Amino acid sequence: MSGFAPALVATLLDDALAGHVRGHAPRIYGISGLQGTGKSTLATQLVEAAQMRGLRAVSISIDDVYLDRPQRQQLAHEVHPLLTTRGPPGTHDVTLACRTLDALRAGKRADLPSFDKLGDRRRPRAQWTPCDAVDLVVFEGWFLGTTAEAGDALVEPVNALERDEDADGRWRRWCNDALARDYPALWARIDRLLFLHPPGFDVVREWRWQQECALKAAAIQAGEPASGGMTRAQVDRFIQHYERISRQALRTLPALAASTIALDTARRPLPATGR
Repeated sequence: MSGFAPALVATLLDDALAGHVRGHAPRIYGISGLQGTGKSTLATQLVEAAQMRGLRAVSISIDDVYLDRPQRQQLAHEVHPLLTTRGPPGTHDVTLACRTLDALRAGKRADLPSFDKLGDRRRPRAQWTPCDAVDLVVFEGWFLGTTAEAGDALVEPVNALERDEDADGRWRRWCNDALARDYPALWARIDRLLFLHPPGFDVVREWRWQQECALKAAAIQAGEPASGGMTRAQVDRFIQHYERISRQALRTLPALAASTIALDTARRPLPATGR
């Protein structure tokens, strides 16, 4: 996508910085939204807009703190084979995320984690971006702020992946337990949360494919191999790993987020609501 309107970005930046005093602890502004909603694009725009105001700003994604592939393969062996796939609750290093945000909040130097999605590996620490004291941290992720489901909601599968590959519900219960146990401490570090609300989950399939194509194009432009990306069929299967939590986010985040921006099927924002 080409980006959000400058006037909207300016308004959101004002919201993100509300109550901030320069030289004091930075604000941590969360952007939550399903795959393809434009979280990374908006995060980049907010950082650039903050810098144009003479502020120090940085963005970090929950995607940057995925467990590395060997760690997920170990979980797949010990708990359930579906845990080899990154993204669902339980496949992130929540401790690393909290430690990074805490260091930034305290004004300390922090090395921002980085994950190679095409290679499906966490990049070596030497390749992480060093960051000193900042005024604003934009933290984005596809299910930021989402709460766990009640146990009885897990009984029926929501798609073919759950029906065929998680027939006993072990994987989805494990992910739901991780969401209830580990992630509230991370969500609590967010000062203000924005939810980019798509028209529904079904549009995510096309948006995620567009995202995959963009990743491949960026890799080619950078002179990197793009062979590690997914095919269309693989993307269709991949997003089924996220469907349950995505639908929970759609149900709950409008009431939990400080503000919500509804998007149409072309990802154009509709008037924001907030409190």
